[in-house]
Amino acid sequence: MISEQELHQARWEKSSYSGASGGSCVEVSADFPGLVPVRDSKVVAGPALVFRTSAWNAFLTDLTA
Repeated sequence: MISEQELHQARWEKSSYSGASGGSCVEVSADFPGLVPVRDSKVVAGPALVFRTSAWNAFLTDLTA
């Protein structure tokens, strides 16, 4: 389990599809081996969804298919 403090201290990366205007963006963190936390970049103090890396990779593969 990832604590809220760990999520707050994580290094977050904004999606490469995010524009400079700050529209609808997601951020992910690579700080947790085997897990991929995802959050809304406009609500950084808000909740994060946490996926297993295999599930996140399957999701990304389906997006590009």
